[in-house]
Amino acid sequence: MSEPSDSRTKTLNFNIGVLGHVDSGKTSLARALSSTASTAAFDKNPQSRERGITLDLGFSSFTVDLPDHLRDSEGQKQYDSLQFTLVDCPGHASLIRTIIGGAQIIDLMMLVVDVVKGVQTQTAECLLIGELTCPRMVVVLNKIDLLPPNKRQGAIEKMTKRLHKTLENTRFKECPVIAVAAKPGGPEAPDTEEPHGVPELIELLKKQTYLPQRDPGGDLLMAVDHCFSIRGQGTVMTGTILQGSLAINDTVEIPALKVTKKIKSVQMFRKPVSGAMQGDRVGVCVTQFDPKLLERGVVCTPGSLRTLYAAVISVRKIGYFKGSLATRAKFHITVGHETVMAKVTFFGLPPAGASESPSDTKPPPPQPCSLETPFTFDREYFYQDEYMSGQSEASSGPDPDQWALLEFERPVTCPLLCLVIGSKLDTDIHANACRLAFQGRLLQGFEDKSYAETSLPRLRIYKTKHKEGQVERVTDDYTVIGRNLFKKETNLQLFVGLKVVLSTGETGVIEGGFGQSGKFKIRVQGRSPSAGGVKYEQIGETNPETRAAAEIWLCAHFHQLHQEDEGVS
Repeated sequence: MSEPSDSRTKTLNFNIGVLGHVDSGKTSLARALSSTASTAAFDKNPQSRERGITLDLGFSSFTVDLPDHLRDSEGQKQYDSLQFTLVDCPGHASLIRTIIGGAQIIDLMMLVVDVVKGVQTQTAECLLIGELTCPRMVVVLNKIDLLPPNKRQGAIEKMTKRLHKTLENTRFKECPVIAVAAKPGGPEAPDTEEPHGVPELIELLKKQTYLPQRDPGGDLLMAVDHCFSIRGQGTVMTGTILQGSLAINDTVEIPALKVTKKIKSVQMFRKPVSGAMQGDRVGVCVTQFDPKLLERGVVCTPGSLRTLYAAVISVRKIGYFKGSLATRAKFHITVGHETVMAKVTFFGLPPAGASESPSDTKPPPPQPCSLETPFTFDREYFYQDEYMSGQSEASSGPDPDQWALLEFERPVTCPLLCLVIGSKLDTDIHANACRLAFQGRLLQGFEDKSYAETSLPRLRIYKTKHKEGQVERVTDDYTVIGRNLFKKETNLQLFVGLKVVLSTGETGVIEGGFGQSGKFKIRVQGRSPSAGGVKYEQIGETNPETRAAAEIWLCAHFHQLHQEDEGVS
């Protein structure tokens, strides 16, 4: 790496994600488009070369003259060329996390579709991820050389109409569709025949470009996709800056390894630069670091990322996912650049009238669900057995605001407010079913390994449980002794202060235990001396059978639900 130059200020970098189903020809298309490839480009993984599919993010680039609609933009006269950085994302079934890792820095999505096979399972998943992360899209119908010449144009027009029909209810309605043959004759064919339609595709991409919003401020977050050493220089980490900026002599952290390093030099596609910012594709050289320790991962401003054992996210179900989203179910959670299994607990706003009567559990009128809806520990939320959909036989409104607690099977390192995707990756890839279940934003993280004891009690999530206990006797006008609700080994201090409702209408709270057999005291509320307190005949003093049938409603908060299996009989 030589002395830095000012070349980076003259070139606008524009990231294009090349997504699609396996074997749709994404890498061949990227190769046809590119003139300069970075170290991670074109299936560097030996396993990928053997199978002919992309197993990791590949990056390559090509540079064109700056289009007039960008050259004329106010304040952008410092750019004299446009660099397209192609992010070749995998279509391999088990690596959705890599698609999302690439999609987070994509300015334009290029969805590659096999013109013969049409939309396939992974094509639809890539489209969904594009909807979540990308503002614009171009559809490329590839492998048109496989169509008979006399039927080629008709087949292209037919497939174009089908795709527009598929996209009409997405954010990519009426997006451009173009037909190409990136590698005539297939991957094993000699390179003697020129690709078809690639010059026209480049012109289309130039027309689709816009000025991406780049912000050099804030903490650095760089996604690293490749790491290698250069003798006499040091270790180079290549990747894309997701947020913030970096410069020579900056100190950066590799949070997965808990180490910090100083930046010795920076390059952008083999051109030395003094620094780089959000959206740039860079190589960063550091010293005294073993490249084998970091093939993929993130680099950040020291101390800016946290390692989490659990998190609260906003959540919205992905409409194409079939089936319910059940609390306590396990999902593959993709967050930051990691995918990990997690147990999910859904919760939302309390049902209408819940504060007055726990037995009234009619849901409130649905409000539109927003991933930006704030979460606060100062508010009470209602425990849900599953995600609540606004679509039902009785109504067809939007999904209400909902959140979820994620309890990770292993800790993850990620920034707050990052995109979260919940998936069922164990679903059969050939089942023609969407594996992406829900999306969200990470709102609150728990860094303490003992979060269940230290943090969950702060979560004011409650659940009403209907248990048939017995009112044994009344000790005074305001105190009732109950039984047969808790096991004798239960720590009743966990339940002190919880609301209970007697079948006779009185409400009260649990004051504590009574004796050693699981009996408990209820302090009846809302009574006054003029009301005569609690009367024996109200709870069946003269009729033991009636007394035994008394019902109790219990409102348990979330940290107490963790004790539920061994605590409540």
